[in-house]
Amino acid sequence: MAKESRAVLRDRRHARVRRRVYGTSARPRLNVFRSLSHIYAQVIDDDQGLTLVAASTLDSEIRGQAESVNKTEQAKLVGTLVAERALAQGIKQVVFDRGGYPYHGRVRALAEASREGGLDF
Repeated sequence: MAKESRAVLRDRRHARVRRRVYGTSARPRLNVFRSLSHIYAQVIDDDQGLTLVAASTLDSEIRGQAESVNKTEQAKLVGTLVAERALAQGIKQVVFDRGGYPYHGRVRALAEASREGGLDF
């Protein structure tokens, strides 16, 4: 039997987490996606199927800063930016969805930075 790829295993973990984690309009879901080069965060209302707030290392606001620091620092920048944008929309409480990734490294840095930015989860 062939070994399953890392992406398939992550998708399975993500589906397992998503059975329990659901974003409502009162408490939307903060989703994290991590690629080799970039990190993305979205605040999603699953009731309506809408992305309320999004931020990534590709955003023009932090792109210049993100190019000169390591990936963990980039994740911190994205976390503070998504928290700032969520607070501007009136969103204070979210449910954290780590996307099947371990709560470690860049995912943890983004989560802690968004907590410091004012989000509660």
